[in-house]
Amino acid sequence: MQSRFRSDRRLTVRMTVTMFLLGLLYVGFVAALIVLLKSWLLVVVLVGAMFVAQFWFSDRIAMFAMHGRVVEREEYPELHAVVDRLCGLADMPKPVVAVSNMDMPNAFATGRNADHAVVCVTTGLLRRLEPAELEGVLAHELSHVAHKDVAVITIASFLGVIAGLIVRFAFYSQVFGGRRDQNTAAVFAAVMGVSAAVYAISFLLIRALSRYRELAADRAAALLTGRPSALASALTKVSGDIARIPTKDLRTAQAFNAFYFTPATGKEPGIERFFSTHPSLEQRLTQLGRISAELGEAATPGKAG
Repeated sequence: MQSRFRSDRRLTVRMTVTMFLLGLLYVGFVAALIVLLKSWLLVVVLVGAMFVAQFWFSDRIAMFAMHGRVVEREEYPELHAVVDRLCGLADMPKPVVAVSNMDMPNAFATGRNADHAVVCVTTGLLRRLEPAELEGVLAHELSHVAHKDVAVITIASFLGVIAGLIVRFAFYSQVFGGRRDQNTAAVFAAVMGVSAAVYAISFLLIRALSRYRELAADRAAALLTGRPSALASALTKVSGDIARIPTKDLRTAQAFNAFYFTPATGKEPGIERFFSTHPSLEQRLTQLGRISAELGEAATPGKAG
């Protein structure tokens, strides 16, 4: 079912191109592993098992890692009311609503499709934001679900995960045990080289896509709610508060930056912006400022455009 979130052709094109390039990389990676390890069964079983685990259980993994728990309407009525309203505006299924007991102000969406989606906010976010700001953040996360880019990022990141695991696997596995030392060293080096190259290429492709999808979600949320200024206010407030959280307290969360409303980095990126999962705060605020000007002062809140 199509939601009323405005379709984003540029996002669709970018996701398609990225998935095509990653698909080519994936085929080459698997072929190289089969040649090097001389066991197509081992490679297929390993890759297949990891894909199923990441795709089907990504929501549970993210929820577990971030200490999220499902909450019912009786416990968080205001939060459910905002999600209900936004889902009504967007004409999309209501996701599972969850809360993470963390002081870091943030939110994320996960799940393989709209019917198996979870939107989770931290208690730190709920304490800090006004109702209109919270609505903007939740609209941003629901846009990720509606545009299916949560599933796309999960699938796209799979290749990098496999490449990283192959490196570890090569260190601990006995798969090379029956070969001579020279052959063992050669195959080991080849697997390391191929895996490292695949990880680097997939890393850059996914980061570029992730930065654009965040801008697309900001745009969609601003148009759905009709209040880009509220989303801009939330971005400014959340980014400023995260910057004041000690870096050591952000390290656990950083592994899930690609899913967050704003990254748990604690600072605006410099040269690191080319490797960041999110565009800079300045880029996001500039875009929201343009949308605010386009909508004008007479824009009606909640109008999807």
